[in-house]
Amino acid sequence: MSQQKLSIEYNDKIVRQFVLACVIWGAVGMLVGVFVASQLNFWRLNFDLPWLTFGRLRPLHTNAVIFAFVGNMMFAGVYYSTQRLVKARLASDFLSQLHFWGWQLIIVAAAITLPLGFTRGKEYAELIWPINIAVALIWVVFAVNFFWTLARRNEKALYVAIWFYIATILTVAMLYIVNHLSIPTSLLHSYPIFGGVQDALVQWWYGHNAVAFFLTTPILGIMYYFMPKAAERPVYSYRLSIVHFWSLVFIYIWAGPHHLLNTALPGWLQTMGMTFSLMLWAPSWGGMLNGLLTLRGAWHKLRTEPVIKFFVAGITFYGMATFEGPLLSIKAVSALGHYTDWIIGHVHAGALGWNGFMAAGMIYWLIPRLWDKPLHSTSLANIHFWTGLLGILLYVAAMWSSGITQGLMLNGTTEGGTILSYPNFLDTLNAIRPLMLMRVIGGGLYLVGWLLLAYNMWQTLRGAVPVNGSVEVYVDTAPAAATAQQRASERMGWLPAFGNGPVLLSIFLVGFATLWMVGSGIVSALGIAGALVTLVAGYALLYSRGKSWQDWYEKLLLNALPFSVLVFVSVAAGGLVQIIPTVLVNKPDNVEDRLQIAYTPLELAGRDIYVREGCYNCHSQMIRTMVPDVLRYGDYSRLGESLYDYPFQWGSKRTGPDLARVGGKYPDVWHLRHMENPRSISVGSNMPAYPWLSENNTDVAALPSKINVQRMLGVPYGPLTPQQIFDDVNAQAKAISKGLREAGAYVAPEKEIIALIAYLQKLGQSEQLTPRAVTTAARH
Repeated sequence: MSQQKLSIEYNDKIVRQFVLACVIWGAVGMLVGVFVASQLNFWRLNFDLPWLTFGRLRPLHTNAVIFAFVGNMMFAGVYYSTQRLVKARLASDFLSQLHFWGWQLIIVAAAITLPLGFTRGKEYAELIWPINIAVALIWVVFAVNFFWTLARRNEKALYVAIWFYIATILTVAMLYIVNHLSIPTSLLHSYPIFGGVQDALVQWWYGHNAVAFFLTTPILGIMYYFMPKAAERPVYSYRLSIVHFWSLVFIYIWAGPHHLLNTALPGWLQTMGMTFSLMLWAPSWGGMLNGLLTLRGAWHKLRTEPVIKFFVAGITFYGMATFEGPLLSIKAVSALGHYTDWIIGHVHAGALGWNGFMAAGMIYWLIPRLWDKPLHSTSLANIHFWTGLLGILLYVAAMWSSGITQGLMLNGTTEGGTILSYPNFLDTLNAIRPLMLMRVIGGGLYLVGWLLLAYNMWQTLRGAVPVNGSVEVYVDTAPAAATAQQRASERMGWLPAFGNGPVLLSIFLVGFATLWMVGSGIVSALGIAGALVTLVAGYALLYSRGKSWQDWYEKLLLNALPFSVLVFVSVAAGGLVQIIPTVLVNKPDNVEDRLQIAYTPLELAGRDIYVREGCYNCHSQMIRTMVPDVLRYGDYSRLGESLYDYPFQWGSKRTGPDLARVGGKYPDVWHLRHMENPRSISVGSNMPAYPWLSENNTDVAALPSKINVQRMLGVPYGPLTPQQIFDDVNAQAKAISKGLREAGAYVAPEKEIIALIAYLQKLGQSEQLTPRAVTTAARH
């Protein structure tokens, strides 16, 4: 067959743009992180300004690190490696530029709206609905550009890094769209379509897998490309990479419920989340070992080359974080670590240790190749490594110590478990203050290291000339009939793609395992028996049919579409099994013994203010089914008590006490004084003051639209006219204002603090139901 040589110049301009954006936004995100960490030690750094409070800036920090820092790094790595792995230029320069500038505008929009208090109130998913639509559109642009490039590839087989990129693009789209489904009430506000326990499940199905498929799988793809390049060695084991990929993308999606252990989440979901989380140990460590052992025969480079140092440290932190995650998913360990700084340390070990070091290594490797100039200073790069390593080690050690200390103190009891050892929440806060300060120092050192990278890069780029990579490929010039015949022999149909041993065995295994965890009695026993039989059959068939399975997989790698569909089915299965049943569970007729009383219009306005100020970043509204939690906060939370909460506010970190039953615990004037000056009520508190709540008027005009949307979501509001809503607000607000006046602290009824007090006093109020009452409530 005749061939013709063709020279291809890669589009490396887009890679340079994303690298520069990564360095800039990385510095911004880390700087905000150091600032908000400092606010936890020095409350005056909130400056009594609404747009500088911890509650509003913490989401800015997390979104900047995830989507701006790691996002730009990911796009740079994906675009650089994909072109070389498929030996084709990116399909569209226009789509590449649209992707870059669209993503940067989204970041700027987030940086403006979040400090202004425009938020959805869900962790890692705070961006308001117009920005969410922009994110989805730009992600589609990225996907079209990527898959279009695959369609034009000159390298037929898909390399392992491409597998991880495909999984990332498809899964992030699914996660983001489902978790951000909302009904707008105005141009800048909306309510999610999920509420209560269902919202909690969907949020952590998204939140956990955002970590998996935005912060992990694309970076693993980058590892599989750049580590062999830097080490000048092939990947240690191709077979291990296959096992690593498929087990990881399948298992990860099921593990989200481990964020909700010991809560009102149904027990079978908690068990499922814990079980699959423990299973993640194997593929995660398989990937870590595959990355580290790629250095076999090249370990001497670790002494001299900063790039190798960063990659080895990053992969090691990946292994550490993926050991710690399953550990924290064990129910007993979660009881100690959840709501504490241990979780913060775990997250930062991944974001800074894994993502940050992989980003630094990739950037140091790319700079000389993208600008055709040696790195300005290898010594500075080495200093960056040791400074950053010291910083993250101090950070993680501080958070481990702080979290375990806090968990032990909050869970500590005496007198046979009948009395709390530390009844005052602030005792735990004051005990960990030195460790929180160590966190600031560690984060500051990490930031200094990143600024050294920025300076090193700046000096390198001065006078440098951007250069694009190129490659020569041979393309067929045979007659069209012969080419079509060859393509037909390589093409895989849908039946061969899905109707084969590995896929069918996986389906049976998932089905039986689901029966085991969801069912009870004989159904559960049949499930575990079927799972064991499937495993034995799979093991036997691997030895008897292994060669044919290998041939099938090699042919699958020539067919991007069936491969991608198979990936999507693998990741969608877990979400369907978990989410669909909660649609049925999260209804009034399925509550245990308590049904939430819908918020009055004023209380709903107060709740939106609570969400706006980011109070969920420090306070939870979920009393776990644990003796210390019940002794400290009251009876454990029931499923029905948050049924009408859109969004849910169960929280994930307790810098302050739980608020699930704070309603009626203190008089109105206590809440007023607490928001004006928290230290006048709680000596030693690090909570910021909120003076603007007593100055700003409640947005009553927005309530008719909000209540109409709440009614669409199933909240039992009657047919209220706008005037009836306003009258109801005025009556309740005037009653609270009158009570405050009688307590010697007058505030006008139209102020936001009045609405917030109304909301806080509602927390914990519910309707006690008998079984008959539950049935009646369901009918009406």
